[in-house]
Amino acid sequence: MGKTSNLNLSMLCDFYELTMGNGYLESGLTDRVTYFDVFFRSVPDNGGFAIAAGLEQVVEYIRELHFDTEDIEFLRSKNIFSEEFLDYLGNFKFTGDVWAIPEGTPIFPREPILTVRAPAIQAQLLETYVLLALNHQSLIATKASRIVRAAKGRAVLEFGSRRAQGIDGAVTGARAAFIGGCAGTACAVSDEVYGVPAAGTMAHSWVQMFDSEYDAFAAYCKTYPTNAVLLVDTYNSLKSGVPNAIKAFNNILKPLGITKCGIRFDSGDMAYLTVKARKMLDEAGWPECKITVSNALDERLIADLLLQGAQIDSFGVGERLITARSEPVFGCVYKLAAIEERGQIVPKIKISENVGKITNPGFKRIYRFYDRETGMAEADYICLHDENVDDSQPIVICDPEARWKNKFMSNYSARELLVPIFKNGELVYDLPSLAEIKSYCAAQLETLWPEVRRFDNPHNYYVDLSEQLMELKDDMLNSASGRSAE
Repeated sequence: MGKTSNLNLSMLCDFYELTMGNGYLESGLTDRVTYFDVFFRSVPDNGGFAIAAGLEQVVEYIRELHFDTEDIEFLRSKNIFSEEFLDYLGNFKFTGDVWAIPEGTPIFPREPILTVRAPAIQAQLLETYVLLALNHQSLIATKASRIVRAAKGRAVLEFGSRRAQGIDGAVTGARAAFIGGCAGTACAVSDEVYGVPAAGTMAHSWVQMFDSEYDAFAAYCKTYPTNAVLLVDTYNSLKSGVPNAIKAFNNILKPLGITKCGIRFDSGDMAYLTVKARKMLDEAGWPECKITVSNALDERLIADLLLQGAQIDSFGVGERLITARSEPVFGCVYKLAAIEERGQIVPKIKISENVGKITNPGFKRIYRFYDRETGMAEADYICLHDENVDDSQPIVICDPEARWKNKFMSNYSARELLVPIFKNGELVYDLPSLAEIKSYCAAQLETLWPEVRRFDNPHNYYVDLSEQLMELKDDMLNSASGRSAE
């Protein structure tokens, strides 16, 4: 596997996390307790929501976080770190707290999807990997959800390993795609490691390997009679591919009493080809034969094919899913929200001329409000950690940017989204199985109004602040403005 196969991922960090850590120690800030929020600012593809994914990998990383002798020697060779700091890393153990929104949950811009409370050096060292894991898998899970929803109940398989951005992009990408709704993957190792159902049949080379297309199809049917899916576009899809497939089904499968089989198109006009092929298969007595298509598909093309009346039973989606080609960056950030001084939480804020980049200060919690009559999600509510929501009482929520849009809510139920993951460095969260995450994700999507789920101009879901948090933010902004004017 090369030089990267045995990497200690603790070193998968931006170098400034190490220089800052050394600086914190030199400045006497080693034990200063900090609060960092992970959040994102916009939904890819201008969608109405995203899907949280990657938490399991964050958990694994934190549990295994350590620095080997080789790592310490490498850092010593840079000649910029104190021996005291290197000793600190050599005895490193995460002792902090982590809260996170469970994988598979629909998430929205500006709300914390993970919060770290830990001594400064510890919290800073988590930044890169936490963002890497959550950014990548949330991106792919979100893209997969769009593609699966476009397929309108037809199975979608992830086919993108060979076009993924690196090994982890393929392996954890398939995992994320499964969370987002894909039925399985072509990536064998994702099945072995994560239990994502792997499946596959043949490539064009199989057909080319035999003296004739029919011989190739017949051999495959003999070898895999209960899973005979034949690739029919190697030469001429309608003139030879489909007829030879039918001939192989008749000669090999029919005598065995097998009626379930399939064909796949990987090129050509999918709408035209599938309509013609469906007619040929039905007339030949193979109504149960399924038609799969692949080749540069995404949610837009899939939706268009179905509008054209294409006769497709399942889709294989590769590069445009595994790379989220239309918008390949998710954009989670890791920002300081508070510190502790003498046992008190002191909020911190990042100010920007870009209003969307101004952070929400303080240690926070998030609630999702559901309409009691419909069970549908109406808004997310960010408040300070010491605020409690009594959903038997009406509540006012505040738009953080459009201040005139305060909303009065009643007859709602509230669910807290951030759940404890680590407490004092110990894992306190029972990681669900991948199948459980996928089922949970599907159920959660049903709580979103269709207007939020639509692809074009989705409804802007409310992510609002409590009055107390809004007042704190305003006070800190006004204070900063006053300081800058002096």
